[in-house]
Amino acid sequence: MDEHEKIQILQHLIQINSVNGNEAAVADYIQQLFTAHGITAKQVPYTSGRSNLIAEIGDSTSDKVFSLAGHLDTVATGDPADWQFDPFAAHIEGNRLYGRGSADMKSGLAGMVITLINLADHQDRLKGRLRFIGTVGEENGAMGSRMLTEQGLADDLSAMVIGEPTGGNIVYAHNGSLNYHVYSQGKGAHSSMPEKGINAVTNLAKYITAEATAFDDVPVSPELGPLVHSVTVFNGGDQVNSIPAKAELQGNIRPIPEFDNAAVIQRLTDVVDRLNEEPDQHLTLHIDYSFKPIISQQDSPLVQLTKRIADQEFSRDTQLQVIHGATDASEFTKSANPFPVIVYGAGEWSEAHATDEYVDLDQFIHVQHVYQQLAQDFLA
Repeated sequence: MDEHEKIQILQHLIQINSVNGNEAAVADYIQQLFTAHGITAKQVPYTSGRSNLIAEIGDSTSDKVFSLAGHLDTVATGDPADWQFDPFAAHIEGNRLYGRGSADMKSGLAGMVITLINLADHQDRLKGRLRFIGTVGEENGAMGSRMLTEQGLADDLSAMVIGEPTGGNIVYAHNGSLNYHVYSQGKGAHSSMPEKGINAVTNLAKYITAEATAFDDVPVSPELGPLVHSVTVFNGGDQVNSIPAKAELQGNIRPIPEFDNAAVIQRLTDVVDRLNEEPDQHLTLHIDYSFKPIISQQDSPLVQLTKRIADQEFSRDTQLQVIHGATDASEFTKSANPFPVIVYGAGEWSEAHATDEYVDLDQFIHVQHVYQQLAQDFLA
């Protein structure tokens, strides 16, 4: 496949609006591409309009399985008027392709699809199985990777590459991510008689104060740095002259191996329980979703093989890095089957979720070459 065709596939993917949903349209497009090249692909529906996609080539009798995986959804665009170009036009300016998902992560997705297509006519060279996994909902709960893991899709994997944007460098570790709500139940009253009510907003503010120092004693991870925690959403009250009966907030925490998700949840529970010992305080904690931190050894065969190939492809020293976001790897590695996983893709991490998101097209082509050589060498 020539470079023009590769870029065209990337453009087509970006032109499909899959903001927090509509992944079935992306799955349909990729499935049609695979079918045209003799690759059988299966959609695994999550709900109406949302489907995961699985495809596999290679030696079906082998127990060596290498996976290229990525998510089909994107985050919202914000106000399109703030963009230099239409976020779904996949506009090319100079050597940059602009659009929502260009970095996160339809460039990685396109590179993986192209890799399977290019290798489909040479499956005899693969001494194992190459599995493509496209998931729904990574940007808002990772329900696709969770569903597929529960169905056993990761139980035979030998290794996995997640195609999130890494600028062509190798991410061998990333934080977990934990989202939660705290609900405050009070009692409504006229604001001229606050003593007859229970102010849910004031009570919830006590949680924010406590949360600010709740993790001060947590150790710093030598790989991932400190645990990061923030209260990010707050809602309460209906009108200015009424004591609010209800309030709620949301928070996000980035766990580390040294203070993992279970420890974080216990600490949050302790804070809420302690506050609820005060009079008229009624807080409820709800964990929305919980991704665990991921670390692969820097000297692992997967990391070192990818580095050798990328060094040669880019004619530079590929960096081994960590990021503080989370990926579908946190769900896939919940399988009882242990396997190494790295994050590797085109586009800069700083472009993920950004207005005027873009990917450098030379980098996109180079990363696709790395995917292809990596699949061949790992399954040689």
